Amino acid sequence: MNDLTKRTLEGLVKFQLFLAMVIFVPAWSLRYWQGWLYWLTFGLLCLVLGLYFVRHDPALVARRMKAGPQAEKEPRQKLILWFASPMLIALYVVCGLDHRFGWSSVPLWLVLIANALVLIGFYGFYVTFRENAYAASTVTVEIAQPVISTGPYAVMRHPMYTAAIILFVATPVALASWLGLAPAALLAALIVWRLIGEEAYLDRHLSGYIEYRHRVRARLVPGVW
Repeated sequence: MNDLTKRTLEGLVKFQLFLAMVIFVPAWSLRYWQGWLYWLTFGLLCLVLGLYFVRHDPALVARRMKAGPQAEKEPRQKLILWFASPMLIALYVVCGLDHRFGWSSVPLWLVLIANALVLIGFYGFYVTFRENAYAASTVTVEIAQPVISTGPYAVMRHPMYTAAIILFVATPVALASWLGLAPAALLAALIVWRLIGEEAYLDRHLSGYIEYRHRVRARLVPGVW
């Protein structure tokens, strides 16, 4: 096992422990089957995706490990991530509290559909990362980086953000919480804010990006925006 694989697995284990804490501690119960289903689904998908790209594109995995507000160079992006981090925690905490106090009632079939959407969100990450080895966790442009216009990038400019929004919106429903949709909506708004700033950065620093924007009009959803 090489160093990158070890770091990937260690990161996944730490995140899964953190995720369990922010789901089950607010719920104050382990009798939360929706929480277990989501936690296991999320963890398995992270593991499969992580190990796949460690083997097939280790440079991408290394790029994506440089994440968080401290890793961002642009002040605007730092600010966005400082907002996004507590909002992500709030998403899970609200869902856990919702379960604890019984504020929401989400039918079984809808919980299962939401978990299927989580899978679709991860599939969106997979096709994005497979197509774009430069999909870093920070807004940056590397030397000689090309404009990617194939695969999902042929129909939308930010497929990774589309996948993230699907994941964020599906998460509270998968955890049987309607109230969790509020922080999920705020996270989606932060993604849009990040996207707008990122496009301005790419216009300035990535050769050919302006022409690409004129060819591919959709940012997140073809025919919508």
